[in-house]
Amino acid sequence: MSYTFLAVVGVAATVLIDFVVLRTRVLARRAFWVAYAVIVVFQLMTNGVLTGLAIVTYDPNAIIGRRFAYAPVEDLLFGFALVTQTLSWWVFWGRRLERR
Repeated sequence: MSYTFLAVVGVAATVLIDFVVLRTRVLARRAFWVAYAVIVVFQLMTNGVLTGLAIVTYDPNAIIGRRFAYAPVEDLLFGFALVTQTLSWWVFWGRRLERR
């Protein structure tokens, strides 16, 4: 499996988890997108340093080749999935604890 395929599956799974499994609808909130815009800036800076200095490298056969700030576009997809799932689970568990 390629890095690209796994990144797309990660995003699709994250959207399903947010809307269908946990029903937190984090992705439907404006606050999420504002916060995510801030996070993406720092993700690009970090990825730019790590990949620009070749601290982290990628197999060219496993990615589509498009890059932002030296990092493959797939890193943005994985970052999106990571941030979204973290927030979705946070909201889900917060709601469950409030009901106790």
